[in-house]
Amino acid sequence: MLNIRRIGPLVVGAALVLTGCAQSFDATSLGVPATMASAAGDAAVGQPFRVSSHTVHAFWGLVPLGKARLDKALASQLVGGKEVANLKITTKSRWSDLLFTVLTVGVIAPKTVIYEGVVVGR
Repeated sequence: MLNIRRIGPLVVGAALVLTGCAQSFDATSLGVPATMASAAGDAAVGQPFRVSSHTVHAFWGLVPLGKARLDKALASQLVGGKEVANLKITTKSRWSDLLFTVLTVGVIAPKTVIYEGVVVGR
């Protein structure tokens, strides 16, 4: 028979370790058309961009404190009916993010979000 007193802390610990930083990226909040890829054989023509932003979670990733937002990062470029093509979103933990997470014992967990793509005028 399983002892609940022994398994209970393991279940709680596993829940804390296996849950964590999650962020959804929604193109409808961007305010302009956005595509993840161009049609086969068609290259997007426009101004390429690469923007880094940070997202911060607290309590081992359970509570979001700050979110990375592409609309704020590209606000000046997305004026006048432009759109985003070939959008690529990468989430990384850089060494400084990991160092900060280790120093705070996971209470604060920053991540770096990198947006890459092409701003296309219509």
